[in-house]
Amino acid sequence: MTRIIFIGAGSVVFTRQLLADLLQFDDLGPLEVVLHDISRDRLDVALGTAHQLAERFGRVAAFSATTDRRRALEGADFVVNVVLVGGAAPGRIDLEVPAELGLLQTVADTTGIGGVFRALRTFPLLSAIARDMAELCPTALFLNYTNPMAMNVGWLAAVAPWLKSYGLCHSIYWTVHDLCELVGVPLEGTRFRAAGVNHQSWLTEWTHDGEDLYPRLRDRIAADPELERRVRVEIFRRIGSYPTENSEHSAEYTSWFLRTPEQIERYRLVPLWHIASDEQNLSAYEDARAALAEGRQLALEDEATEYAPQLIHSLVTGSEREIHVNVVNDGLIDNLPADAVVEVPAMVNGSGVTPIRMGRIPTAGAALNRSAVSLAELTLEAALTGDREKVRQAVLADPLATAVLTPAQIWSLCDRLTELHAAYLPVELGGQAELVDVPSPR
Repeated sequence: MTRIIFIGAGSVVFTRQLLADLLQFDDLGPLEVVLHDISRDRLDVALGTAHQLAERFGRVAAFSATTDRRRALEGADFVVNVVLVGGAAPGRIDLEVPAELGLLQTVADTTGIGGVFRALRTFPLLSAIARDMAELCPTALFLNYTNPMAMNVGWLAAVAPWLKSYGLCHSIYWTVHDLCELVGVPLEGTRFRAAGVNHQSWLTEWTHDGEDLYPRLRDRIAADPELERRVRVEIFRRIGSYPTENSEHSAEYTSWFLRTPEQIERYRLVPLWHIASDEQNLSAYEDARAALAEGRQLALEDEATEYAPQLIHSLVTGSEREIHVNVVNDGLIDNLPADAVVEVPAMVNGSGVTPIRMGRIPTAGAALNRSAVSLAELTLEAALTGDREKVRQAVLADPLATAVLTPAQIWSLCDRLTELHAAYLPVELGGQAELVDVPSPR
């Protein structure tokens, strides 16, 4: 029996889609799915969701839910991480407090000052999970969805190099899905590959039945001036390759868009956008709880799109497919640092996960990637060494922050966020959370 653990299963909407994609495979054999969260109420909704989906798809599986993480992890084959440390409240702080100084972000969960502090809040939990896995399920695969993706995968590679960890994100799939709709080409028959860093990878290959689709995209943009008011279209025009995340995420990776009111208006951005997104997620949770209580069917995406269920299916059944993963570079992309976490295609089958060497990515794209890579490197060094100055230096590496704030303002802002997030930050960096050592498996 394949034992799959969801950590942070109270993230009900995301867990719902992952479970739906998983349960639509009818050749996986017996499944044991364990849902873990620290919220009993959210766990109850997640468990009710799992039972409804199993009935809906005619799939037999053993489901359980527990607030005991060690009990959940024991004997796991796959550990799917969708946890959000502290819930939505800390993320709201990451958006609102910098905004008081004029540093406007849209999402604040992957790069920039929001990404730095979200990473530092998440590292103690990741270390604790890895410590438990070393004892309870050392051969399990750790499939991470939690942002900041690159920093979290990099942290696990640093503190638990024995752990088989892969970062999974649906942004590349949905980018290609939407681009195909834009140029009037069906997704079926389309071949695509992207490489770079998470939320700023570059679409290096995009063809349909052998036809390069980039010329169609350029023609489509030229025919509609309003498309030029999209962040990603502007990046594409200047860099030459299309970035693989939505405009809200993409805008935070450069100083081009959120620096002035004029740019914000031109590119139709909504500063602090993610606060509304979090409110929608809370509403979706309440809707799901009500739907289960009333016996109504839960809403799902029309198609299975998430990589974790696909990866699990390939490893269990031997079916071969290509997905995209976030892993330590180690020669996969020549013009990014070897120890950076990069996003690349990977072949998945019964033998495991094999990332594909991509060589050099577009030089201009790699140049933009390096800002995010440097920020991530400094954030990891801060947590590994307990050096608080490196937290500030990480934010200093962010092009958006330095376009708006002086170094002195950045130092002061980091001090304030450290105080506000103290409950979740490592003790060594001025917080109250224990950063445990992770042993190698016996």
